[in-house]
Amino acid sequence: MTQSTLALGVEAVGCAAFDAGIKGAFGYPGTPSTEGFEAVELLIHGARDGRVAQWAANEKVAYDLALGLSYTGHRALVTMKHVGLNVAMDAFANSALTGVRGGLVLLVADDPGMHSSQNEQDSRRLAEFAWLPCLEPSTVQECYDFTFRAFELSETLQVPVMLRIVTRLAHCRATLARRATQPPATLGLAPESTIQDWVLIPSNARRRYVDLLDKQPRLMAETTPLNRLVPGTVRRGVALAGMGRAYFGQLLHENPGLSALPRLEIAAYPVDPALEQAFLSQVDEVVVFEEDYPVLEERLGLRGTAAVRGRLDGALPRTGELSPRLLKRALDLEPPTGKAAISLDLPVRAPRFCDGCGHVDAYGAVQQALANVGAPDARVFGDIGCYTLAAQEPMAAIHAVVEMGASISMAVGAALAGQTPAVAVIGDSTFGHSGLPALLTAADAGVNVTVVILDNRVVGMTGQQPSQALDQVERMVRGMGIADDQLQVLLPVPKQHEANVAAMVAALRHPGPSVVVFRRECIQSIRRGVLKEHDREEKARQETACCGAEVRP
Repeated sequence: MTQSTLALGVEAVGCAAFDAGIKGAFGYPGTPSTEGFEAVELLIHGARDGRVAQWAANEKVAYDLALGLSYTGHRALVTMKHVGLNVAMDAFANSALTGVRGGLVLLVADDPGMHSSQNEQDSRRLAEFAWLPCLEPSTVQECYDFTFRAFELSETLQVPVMLRIVTRLAHCRATLARRATQPPATLGLAPESTIQDWVLIPSNARRRYVDLLDKQPRLMAETTPLNRLVPGTVRRGVALAGMGRAYFGQLLHENPGLSALPRLEIAAYPVDPALEQAFLSQVDEVVVFEEDYPVLEERLGLRGTAAVRGRLDGALPRTGELSPRLLKRALDLEPPTGKAAISLDLPVRAPRFCDGCGHVDAYGAVQQALANVGAPDARVFGDIGCYTLAAQEPMAAIHAVVEMGASISMAVGAALAGQTPAVAVIGDSTFGHSGLPALLTAADAGVNVTVVILDNRVVGMTGQQPSQALDQVERMVRGMGIADDQLQVLLPVPKQHEANVAAMVAALRHPGPSVVVFRRECIQSIRRGVLKEHDREEKARQETACCGAEVRP
């Protein structure tokens, strides 16, 4: 029995994971992957059948949660964006050696064009690096179907399987045909005879690495049926992957004559070299359409039997997303007579802080305090979150943003080099994600660094998910070794501006590490009532605790 619904591509992955009988889903918010977790989380909460959905403090923790669940014999989904996989890379690469018990599928959403990311790295490279299979759908329905196939492959091959999508597919909405939902099932714990496979001491790891390499022909045999060679009648062909497949399909509908081109359609990796060679034997020239790194382009170019065009030779831009227009240009397709390309010369509207955002008041206090201590031109190290918007004019309040958690580490490094004052700005969720180790180092080094934590109680930019550090920031800071008298919690509102500036000045003048927490709930979270139930429960708990204290002898 099937049912149809409208879904985003990333939501289709979440739906498929639920229908495939996962026991648990884990992730860390990051555009464009967030809605995949939220889709399966909604289904799990509605089912009430013992499944779990849990946001994690960071992507490595999320991956480890999924791996631990797989160890028990259950199926698991873990979601993250491409740069989040960098954080989880240790777990990802080593899980290739341990293998899995229950099927483990990693949804990783890449961001060609960097709509909301620091880079546009291609996760296919990381799957290749770890010697693991990667499936790459091109439609919303394939997102769903490939997720089912990924779980099957994971359990057949006993390895994690990556499902890689990109922004356009993640946020494309289409009709989705769903299958009947499978209840969660378990394969049970792995036999005792395999325990050493999970213990990666060097002697075991060497053996498991050989096992992984020996398994590669099986991986290729399982992924090859998802790839296909379509013969043509001319000596110019196209190699297509991901959105390249999707866009060429659109062009083929508009230009039936394109069916004369031989096509190599790639949906799964590793790719069989024999399939590539069979394709190249049919062409003298091939244009490669893929996002975002020239993975196929380089592979085909190494064969040396045909002229290979794409991102490396300028046939396509080296950076950014594919588009139907870029495909037309590379294939020398002229627009139909009388249908000139539409060009809109519109001013760029940069993103900005929401009206009423507490971060604006916090940055105002920081900048005024720096001026008051005679350092109006001090360089401030920022981090990843909606507060990164302060890098733009007219505020220009932060001067370096690299990756999650880097603000504190970079400020400590600058302080060790003699920069005074050294200031870091980080959000509460990012602090829990990867700021804690850096603050521990700051406390150990004893350097003059001021860490500003902007605590809006949620993961603001990705949809106001409750922060893992919710109402815990002070305890976390103290636990890293910061003295009580160097920890201040401030309310960032206009009427508190002078008091906040004075507190910041005191922190900046302190010769050792200090932390200033600006806490005010995200304005969008308040409007949506995201934390209303949590705050109601917390208030009731505190009242109960107070009542209990009053009756004690």
